[in-house]
Amino acid sequence: MTENEWLAERFEDNRTHLTAVAYRMLGSPAEADDAVQETWLRLSRADRSNVENLRGWLTTTVARVCLDMLRSRRAHHAEPLDEAEPVAHDGTPEHDAILADSVGLALLVVLDQLDPAERLAFVLHDMFAVPFEEIAPIVQRSPAAARQLASRARRRVQGAEAPDDRARQRELVDAFLAASRDGDFDALLAVLDPDVVVRADLAAAAMGADAEVRGADAVTKTFAGRAKAARAAMVGGAPGLVWAQGGVPRVAFVFVVARGKIVEIEMVADPERIESLNVSY
Repeated sequence: MTENEWLAERFEDNRTHLTAVAYRMLGSPAEADDAVQETWLRLSRADRSNVENLRGWLTTTVARVCLDMLRSRRAHHAEPLDEAEPVAHDGTPEHDAILADSVGLALLVVLDQLDPAERLAFVLHDMFAVPFEEIAPIVQRSPAAARQLASRARRRVQGAEAPDDRARQRELVDAFLAASRDGDFDALLAVLDPDVVVRADLAAAAMGADAEVRGADAVTKTFAGRAKAARAAMVGGAPGLVWAQGGVPRVAFVFVVARGKIVEIEMVADPERIESLNVSY
């Protein structure tokens, strides 16, 4: 076996792990694949004489690649690539792992609101147990500062997920649906956080939805009287809404609830992402 063949084999041994890291960082299967491929290219060009822990080196490298991608996305206000161009699920083990993973879309929605450095620190430490001493050089901070980044991210994630149980979320989503159908502005305002934000992926925007709507008043005007065809469903393991056509879900509505109010709604129309949400009625 040549050195390149040995290296390729070791890389394949770590591919599922790297894809899982990249998916949590980027929230996009297509971009995760791109990040993993870039990691392989960097490995093939790197001086490996001082690499004692290949898995650690690969994890650090894919994290750096993802951090650059997140910063570029934020700078250009870009959506994840696979929302613009759906990518067919290829059935490979790494895709099965990330799509079957317990990280729901609601959590990914919250992670998308984090600063890239906060997201990296939280994902690497809380999800993959990477020490802060190894995270610090990636974000160009001290270990103590990296710990603070993860702590801030953790508070935001817990603030969005912990306060409201599933029954309460179902009550809010049902009330939102009823008020939307009836065009009841006051009832809609009652369930929405004042700073609520609604985001549509590019597939939903292509169907006529606004890419982003902020504030309870604007969201109320967007939905009042316009959800007559939607129905309650479990979306990504949490109460949500679905608009179906011919029995096939076309748009899924993912809700993030905190402090007894709806704080975020994501409209997902990308077929691959809808399939990954395991919609059930």
